Amino acid sequence: MRMYLSSFRTGDHPEQMLALLADPASTVDVAVIANALDALPAEERRAAVEQEIEALTGLGLRPVEVDLRACFGLPVARTAAALSRFPLVWVRGGNVFVLRQALARSGADEVLTGLLRRDAVVYAGYSAGACVLAPDLHGLEQCDDLQAVHTAYGDRARLDGLALLDYVVVPHIDSPGHPESEILGALADRYRAEGIAHRTLRDGEAIVIDGGSTRIC
Repeated sequence: MRMYLSSFRTGDHPEQMLALLADPASTVDVAVIANALDALPAEERRAAVEQEIEALTGLGLRPVEVDLRACFGLPVARTAAALSRFPLVWVRGGNVFVLRQALARSGADEVLTGLLRRDAVVYAGYSAGACVLAPDLHGLEQCDDLQAVHTAYGDRARLDGLALLDYVVVPHIDSPGHPESEILGALADRYRAEGIAHRTLRDGEAIVIDGGSTRIC
């Protein structure tokens, strides 16, 4: 698997994400998944997506939003067709429970898991986009509102992660400029006390996974 999991936005070393691509020198199409924002008002969501697209374009990439809501209730093959043409998928932060439900309802959880296990895609993203990869999302409700799933889709939140990592990524640690830093610091302390496997990231840092190698940059 190849992953670039940032605490906040593209982090301080986006070149490490680009280096995971088969041809880092080429201009690459990127699927932007921003469904973690689906509980927000439409205009606010649109502005946030535009911000992501602008940032990724600035790295020399060709970002295109893939709105998973368009795949809800359709055969998984439709989601696979929408995502499999992209060598890089960028999963934006927001509400991790809303993101998890969007991945489940679209079948993108199954599709991305298959692509990653075949090493056919680079998975990149930040905050909720990293948190959702954990085996279990319990505890993250201290930061993200479970009711946002009902606001977005009329559904109840689920607390299982994608289990592509065997630990929880806890972002925004010791990041005074981020409004969630204190509550996530307390959550990391709770995980530590309960023996729950986790890794913490300060804003600017990212976990880089390349096959059997894992490092923080």
